[in-house]
Amino acid sequence: MISAVVLAGTRPGGDPLAGMEGKPHKALIELEGAALLERVVAALRGAGIARIGVSCTEGSVADLARSLGCDVLRTGAGPSESASIALAEMDAPLLVTTADHALLRPEWIRELVDGTSADADLGIALARREDIERAMPGSKRTYLRFADGAWSGCNLFYLKTLRAEAALATWRHVEADRKRPWRIIRKLGAGTLISYALGRLGLSEGITLLGRRMGIEARLITASDGLAAVDIDKPQDLADVRDLLARDHKPR
Repeated sequence: MISAVVLAGTRPGGDPLAGMEGKPHKALIELEGAALLERVVAALRGAGIARIGVSCTEGSVADLARSLGCDVLRTGAGPSESASIALAEMDAPLLVTTADHALLRPEWIRELVDGTSADADLGIALARREDIERAMPGSKRTYLRFADGAWSGCNLFYLKTLRAEAALATWRHVEADRKRPWRIIRKLGAGTLISYALGRLGLSEGITLLGRRMGIEARLITASDGLAAVDIDKPQDLADVRDLLARDHKPR
């Protein structure tokens, strides 16, 4: 039985975007009358996930999580540590996502779970730049450039086995170096770094190699919809998502 955790920690001093929206926490920002956390939980439920944990501090977010039938989990020093705490408490398989994944859809979750091969310990969803720009023109994202194109993360991780715990410590370093992928590739050795520098290393190969360096089998799952990589991190992200939802609901 798959469980899920929604990472809903906040920055020290609060999130500026939440303050702009008059909310105490970003997870409480509303889209079409529903808080971001509520939308994410609904998508997880729609994918058939019954047990959902929310990693957050006590307060209004924890109260909302409980009202949605979720477990409240303590947070760590950062996303990777919070995911590690959730894995220890909820066991594998565990799907990890974030409270600001406002457009999350059940089909993207199933795509990740079903697409992670039977021999894998970890599945990671990423989207191609061309798919993101087709789905939301003008969206500003951070891209990793590899031989097979530019990619952006989708804040969707499938920890299929407990061995995936080995990836969580590395996650902290990957997050810190996400705008400098060569630093990540450097962990794989000089030969792989040279292959990356020469434009010969594909992302799928890089993820597999990095996983094996950690003693696990990791797999890239390519998102079929570029919107899977759109989260709400900046005011422009929120404006873009609101415009998209308004267009989708406009009478034709």
